[in-house]
Amino acid sequence: MDTEALFQAARNAMDRAYAPYSRFPVGAALRTETGAIHAGCNIENASYPEGWCAETTALGHMIMAGGGKVAEIAVVAEKMPKIMPCGGCRQRLAEFVTADARLHLCDIGGVVETVPFATVFPRAFDLEANR
Repeated sequence: MDTEALFQAARNAMDRAYAPYSRFPVGAALRTETGAIHAGCNIENASYPEGWCAETTALGHMIMAGGGKVAEIAVVAEKMPKIMPCGGCRQRLAEFVTADARLHLCDIGGVVETVPFATVFPRAFDLEANR
């Protein structure tokens, strides 16, 4: 699949970030198994840090569009090349990723590195596995 379109969706989302407190805009984009792309940006509020991460916003858009399984993730931050999703977002993403999902770490120019999602969050909390 074309990673450029996924990166551009994340980059465009980053440009819409509402980050007046941290001044740290982030964008994320998810591609489902069907090829649909869903993007999101971080959204802060005065009760910082109670805002939404870019990955959380993208997941919300995906769910509202009908859901699916995430095959690829791209994350970009204006001020940090190769930014990783935070721990909370790794768990949120783990609920929806395919077994072979790929995480694209970006800088503002494009994808810099691609890693299997399972390597950055190998032991996600799984309620079903504990039943």
